Amino acid sequence: MLTAHVVYATITGNNRQVADIVTQQLSNQGCRVTETEISQTDAADLKHVDICVVCAYTYDNGALPDEGLDFYEDLQTTRLTKQVYGVAGSGDTYYGDDYNTTVDHFETAFQLTGARQGALPVKIDLAPDATDRQRLASFTTALIHTAQG
Repeated sequence: MLTAHVVYATITGNNRQVADIVTQQLSNQGCRVTETEISQTDAADLKHVDICVVCAYTYDNGALPDEGLDFYEDLQTTRLTKQVYGVAGSGDTYYGDDYNTTVDHFETAFQLTGARQGALPVKIDLAPDATDRQRLASFTTALIHTAQG
């Protein structure tokens, strides 16, 4: 049985919804999933699962969530060569060039770990709707397929 860890950071609740959808989709496809809030998560915890997912918001001019800075910094130096990763996040297109840049930052951080990209990143505008749920279902299917391959 594949194992997964979904980490989220949220202010409005939208990224918690994204994380919940990803967690449910992974679980529905037979994974044993842990879901935690980013400030309560040690990057080293990801060494013990097959699939790692981060769902986090972008703050103030493209900044990472303050409560996730330690996790982000630690992630970059964590070796995850046996893991598959994916990044998703909710943001607001109102912020233009700063829209969902945290997704890009975590994508880069995971690349430094040696983990394999399991799915293309998913950026969601505000709360996830039915189309976003379908995109997240495809995202989780790709993660599982990559982890099994």
